[in-house]
Amino acid sequence: MAYDRRHRDRGQVALEYLGFIPILLLVAMAAVQLGLIAYTAQQAGTAARTGARSASLDEDYQGDCRAAISDWLADGTTCSSAYGGDEVTVTAEVTIPSIIPGKDDFGTARKTATMPVDH
Repeated sequence: MAYDRRHRDRGQVALEYLGFIPILLLVAMAAVQLGLIAYTAQQAGTAARTGARSASLDEDYQGDCRAAISDWLADGTTCSSAYGGDEVTVTAEVTIPSIIPGKDDFGTARKTATMPVDH
């Protein structure tokens, strides 16, 4: 009789694990999405600094801005510049990709960098 009870308990534990798997998957997806948001923000900063450096040297800042980040993020990237006195400010906006089904819009990561203009 003791053998039958242990055998049934093993089946119950397996069912409990199966019920917990969706929760683990949601937590894992949320962690990956947070990492993706942080990575996109870091890439936006890199794009802004590179764009500002190129704009200060009077080069193609928009092309350099997009080229400075990962290829799979470059399509959703815009770079704009503003000159003021003897400095230039470049703002890079990178669309944050989503891995969560049904949630497509996490907005954009926006970073700004300012560099002195070379005369």
